[in-house]
Amino acid sequence: MKLSYMIIILLIFAWPLYYLYELQLGAISFLLLAIFFLVVSIKEYKKFREQKERDGE
Repeated sequence: MKLSYMIIILLIFAWPLYYLYELQLGAISFLLLAIFFLVVSIKEYKKFREQKERDGE
C-alpha cells in the first residue's frame, strides 16, 4: 500500500477515532488502528515474499 493512500485513510478516519477517544473509548480507536496497520503489514509481507520467490528462481 502506498504511503499516500495510508495517509489519506488515516486523515479520513482521524475525526471518528478522536470522537471515540473523547467518549472514553480510546481502546476501540487503538484497536481499529492496530487492525489497520496489521492489514497493511500483511499486504507488504506478501509483496516482499512474492518478490523474494521471483528473485530466487
